[in-house]
Amino acid sequence: MIKFEFEKSADYKPDVKHKIWINNSIRNEGKIPGEISYLFCDDDYMIGQNIHFLNHDTFTDIITFSENVGNVINGSILVSLDRIKENSNLFEVSFEKELLRVIIHGALHLCGYGDKTEAESITMRAKEDFYISKFVQDNF
Repeated sequence: MIKFEFEKSADYKPDVKHKIWINNSIRNEGKIPGEISYLFCDDDYMIGQNIHFLNHDTFTDIITFSENVGNVINGSILVSLDRIKENSNLFEVSFEKELLRVIIHGALHLCGYGDKTEAESITMRAKEDFYISKFVQDNF
């Protein structure tokens, strides 16, 4: 079950079609969707969590906490809507597309994909692009 929670009110809220997309993406990776919680927050909340859990005093768009059990994907994903807004301007993409990228990025982390090396980042970006195209194809 995928849950979307909001630390503060937000103008754009993912809905059931996003949950179906995430579930289908996880299944496509050969995994079983379990309990996954997304918390959409602002930069102030996110940096506090980044310091508390990771000892990083920096802004970030996403923090992923895996609680997988075997092939069952479980975890918590924190998403900064402030970072998404800024990054969408920086990368000259819509807020919605950047939000999709970050949402699926977290799910891919839970599926075992990393992004610490250049090779991992290339794979991660290709997977993000693939699943974003699937979302667009199925929903627009």
